[in-house]
Amino acid sequence: MTFLQMCFLFQAIMSRQLQAHRTVGVCKNVLIEFTQLAADYKAVNLGQGFPDFSPPKFVQEAFCEAIIMSGRFHAHSTDRADKNVWLEFAQLAADYKAVNLGQGFPDFSPPKFAQEAFCEAVSGGHQMHQYTRAFGHPPLVNILAKFFSKIVGHEIDPFEDVLVTVGAYQALFCTFQALVDEGDEVIIVEPFFDCYQSMVKMARGKAVYVPLRPKVEGSTAPSSGDWVLSAEELAGKFTPRTKAIVINTPNNPLGKVYKTEELQMIADLCIKHDVLCVSDEVYEWLTYDGNKHVKIASLPGMWERTITIGSAGKTFSATGWKVGWAISSEQIIKHLKAVHQMSVFDCATAAQEAVARGFEREYELFGTPESYFQQLPAMLQQKRGKLASCLESVGLRPVVPEGGYFMIADISSVKADFNESMSAEDEPHDFRFVKWLIKEKGLATIPVSVFYSPEHRKDFDKYIRFCFIKEDSTLDAAEDILRKLSQRQ
Repeated sequence: MTFLQMCFLFQAIMSRQLQAHRTVGVCKNVLIEFTQLAADYKAVNLGQGFPDFSPPKFVQEAFCEAIIMSGRFHAHSTDRADKNVWLEFAQLAADYKAVNLGQGFPDFSPPKFAQEAFCEAVSGGHQMHQYTRAFGHPPLVNILAKFFSKIVGHEIDPFEDVLVTVGAYQALFCTFQALVDEGDEVIIVEPFFDCYQSMVKMARGKAVYVPLRPKVEGSTAPSSGDWVLSAEELAGKFTPRTKAIVINTPNNPLGKVYKTEELQMIADLCIKHDVLCVSDEVYEWLTYDGNKHVKIASLPGMWERTITIGSAGKTFSATGWKVGWAISSEQIIKHLKAVHQMSVFDCATAAQEAVARGFEREYELFGTPESYFQQLPAMLQQKRGKLASCLESVGLRPVVPEGGYFMIADISSVKADFNESMSAEDEPHDFRFVKWLIKEKGLATIPVSVFYSPEHRKDFDKYIRFCFIKEDSTLDAAEDILRKLSQRQ
């Protein structure tokens, strides 16, 4: 352990409680201890308490019956959490059989090597169908630690510094539940993936917002790189109650890839105010035009205070596998483990095995033309160009992303005849526009104002988001719809 690490740990122990109070006393779990012991010694396991047959039929039938309760039975932490824009617009797109450039997942299969790895894992013996290590399948945490140690410049302990989760979503949930207490302030950089806000509120924290803005107010920035953080505005958001800041690079929906100097400015403030950094890096391999993804955890003084979130779904174009991870120092990860073991407990073994094999392949091919981490962004850069050209040709003004697989576009020039029955008048303009585009034109997108706080939503309701990790045939179908739309303007 370095002197800097020892100083940070001493400070965390002596001057500030790192974890949320709800995780105190739940880090040690006897079931995990004896499960690991049984695995280490390859013991005949009559320890874990689960049957290998189904419950009696009457229990199964009873489970299917509706239970009606009177009065309030939900916790305040779930207030307003039942409304989800992704479910709403996904259902709308399905109802109207729209060409879907809204939801962020590929409409093509993962690479062949990933599919083969999954098939081999499923047929790899009974172990692949049973529980694995609760905090991450050993082959997966080993290769994640080996892979990212070289990139971060810090020796990552696979069993202490890595937690495997059910997608990046659960990694974020564990992070906020483990580290945010009631009244803690969490700075969120806008635009942001909307779950950050909900998860902070569910942990009883207070979300504080600071937006990326075009360099010149009122201008249409042609590139996501032209959207920047004001150092003065960001610095003004830090208070004695600030517990963490959340960044997303490459950013969803904007596609901004943070430069080293931008990350250093954030890092300096984190160190100055003794604040944690939650860095959502699920699109880390998808950068274009020579832009390079930089991990903020690699900057001096940041490993000990950064929680890096990753996603196998985004990495290998396999979002349905739902494998993600959080990487940080042992002193932080142990609190995330406490939340994980009391909620999900374990993740799908075969999916983790397949992801491990995928990373092992990429470790050997890293930086070569055969690497999927080279091939996928090269393919997506072409699709990005195709979509941008289409949007420009029909009079929309796209903001060309430096990374990720989304593109936002200014819709100010498009005249839409909103029918009152299609949307509510008090909805933001982009919400009404997207509903009109789905119902009247058959094209699904996402309103960008959903990625902003209520206080800034009005400033950014003239944009909609398109997803371009789609087959060319899907992009062609969207282009046909947009060309017909422009001809009627």
